[in-house]
Amino acid sequence: MTPLPAQFWIDHLHLEYHIEGGSFAETYRSSLTLGDLAGGFNGPRNACTHIYFLLQRDQFSAFHRIRSDELWHFYSGDPLIVYEIDPDGHLTEHLLGNDPRKGHSLFCVIHAGSWFASRVLNDGDYSLVGCTVSPGFDFEDFELAKADELATTYKEHEGLIREMSKRN
Repeated sequence: MTPLPAQFWIDHLHLEYHIEGGSFAETYRSSLTLGDLAGGFNGPRNACTHIYFLLQRDQFSAFHRIRSDELWHFYSGDPLIVYEIDPDGHLTEHLLGNDPRKGHSLFCVIHAGSWFASRVLNDGDYSLVGCTVSPGFDFEDFELAKADELATTYKEHEGLIREMSKRN
């Protein structure tokens, strides 16, 4: 079976530009709302949200963080690497893909408050993944990294941070 091209998924799933890079479409937002949440949430949140997210070879998802855990699911295309820097500065490289013989995982968790960024591995064409957030995603809980500040905080990862951040 011939792999479907990235443009097929962009058109079929009605993906639009995402501020952090790549393309996305929200596919689910729970009608159940949660109130009185700890962890810096200002007001109630939907219990859960989900998006399709697609990155192409020349794109990356810039370092950012949110207040909720984010669950990543691999769907199609080439392997995707998700870089996660936890608050203590530990870097984890999650490799999403469909070949466990090559160390790929179909799923990973990015923990609330960690900085994370992603890109298609090596010379791959694209990666199509899903991202599930609980409590649900709200742009009020989203912070796009400022490269200079993040690189100063995590000096040991400065090269990666500058490579995977929007210019500030």
